[in-house]
Amino acid sequence: MPRIMGVDLPTNKKIKISLTYLYGIGAATALEILNTAKINPDKRASELSDSDISSITKLLDSTYEVEGDLRRQLALSVRRLQAVNCYRGIRHKRCLPCRGQRTKTNARTRKGKKKTIGAVRDKSARNQMK
Repeated sequence: MPRIMGVDLPTNKKIKISLTYLYGIGAATALEILNTAKINPDKRASELSDSDISSITKLLDSTYEVEGDLRRQLALSVRRLQAVNCYRGIRHKRCLPCRGQRTKTNARTRKGKKKTIGAVRDKSARNQMK
């Protein structure tokens, strides 16, 4: 099982698909990397030699921001927005969508599970209120 940048790539998939398991690499970037490294994109990940893996790793280290570095960079960007108190930073702090989507309905992915306010569900609690 090839390991690149601390991520185990699936062995039974083609290398052009396996590279997309790295954070920050999509399909187009994977093909670009393989063309630069002169590796056949239709080759399976299990068929890669050690030299192929090392050439991909060197290429990723030198030219692309992936995995931990990219995650750290994005986290710092969000923290900067929050420190400046700009609109997007405030939306990030409140866990609300920051790109103009509506929040009266929808936005459940960002806001989380619905929190019911004012409704008493437990019968014993309802009896105590009387």
